Amino acid sequence: MFPVGGLLVFYGLLAQTTAQLAGLPVPLGQGLPLPLDQALPLALTPAQPSNPAHLAGSLTGALSSGLLSGNLLGILGDLPVLDILNTGGGTSGGLIGGLLGKVTSAIPLLNNIISIKVTNPQLLELGLVQSPDGHRLYVTIPLGLILKVNTLVVGSLLELDVQLNITAEVLAVRNNQGRIHLVLGDCTHSPGSLKISLLNGVAPLPIQGLLDTLMDLLNKVLPELVQGKVCPLINEVLSHLDVTLVHDVADLLIHGLTFVIKI
Repeated sequence: MFPVGGLLVFYGLLAQTTAQLAGLPVPLGQGLPLPLDQALPLALTPAQPSNPAHLAGSLTGALSSGLLSGNLLGILGDLPVLDILNTGGGTSGGLIGGLLGKVTSAIPLLNNIISIKVTNPQLLELGLVQSPDGHRLYVTIPLGLILKVNTLVVGSLLELDVQLNITAEVLAVRNNQGRIHLVLGDCTHSPGSLKISLLNGVAPLPIQGLLDTLMDLLNKVLPELVQGKVCPLINEVLSHLDVTLVHDVADLLIHGLTFVIKI
């Protein structure tokens, strides 16, 4: 009969050896397959980035930087607001066509305005939404500025806070050489996004009518004026984005893969 003491020693050595082997790494290709519900996720395809949110952030960051380096704030600061109003909306650059009759009727009131100065132009945080089919992007470009309106009425310097969103459609296309790049589709002001408010309290009673007329006219002409200045700059920025970033974004759009994470 096998001695009891020897049997205890045998099982003790076996347990020690098993514990040591459990701590050793398993060579690649030699591990046991995991159960189906514990299997590791499949590797991502090359077209799908490991962190889509980072790609979306990189794109909006690059667009924002490009707009600022392209003198967006300077362009906003030089908006010829009073000139457009005083020329009946004008047709300069095709910005405000079709508004001549509406604006001309208010010219007598506008003669009380000495100057309109644009100050404190701002570019706020860009927004990014992907279309349901995954093939296009909509970039929201929120802009802010202050209009300082100097009138003939003594002591009546008005400050108007203006907020406006421009929405740019971004598409991915492939040229004749097979290279993919990003292009600007529709570019317009977001309906209802223009907000104008008086900063310095209530307007003096003598110019309340002038203020009402001015704000009504600004609602008609300012969105198209800003849009006409900003959209060409957006198109320029798209053409100068980093090649790798453009390729990554365009490749996903062409294949309709989602990478803009909606929270």
